[in-house]
Amino acid sequence: QLVESGGGSVQAGGSLRLSCAASGYTQRRYCTGWFRQVRGNERERVATIDGDGTTTYADSVKGRFTISKDNAKNTLYLQMDSLGPEDTAMYYCATTPLYSRCPMAPYLYNYWGQGTQVTVS
Repeated sequence: QLVESGGGSVQAGGSLRLSCAASGYTQRRYCTGWFRQVRGNERERVATIDGDGTTTYADSVKGRFTISKDNAKNTLYLQMDSLGPEDTAMYYCATTPLYSRCPMAPYLYNYWGQGTQVTVS
């Protein structure tokens, strides 16, 4: 089970930190990531982190967002800085045990959280 938290409303230029608490499996072994979706659009990858800590980022968030995980807490994070209106979306965490290197395509992820809304004005 994945449970996101930390979303909310923020002014442009502000910051938020999203959390994704995992239960029922050991997150550190798996590929996990953050995705976002605007209603009417396809879900897109934001950032991923695999079992050995290798990270990837969408070009649109590089230098502004940082993905990390706390293995002791079995929790994934997304630090989001310099937020802009274009970052407004529902943010989801997801994981897959099937790949050693995190895939980019959302459909390759097996388990999803319920999402947390981020609104930037």
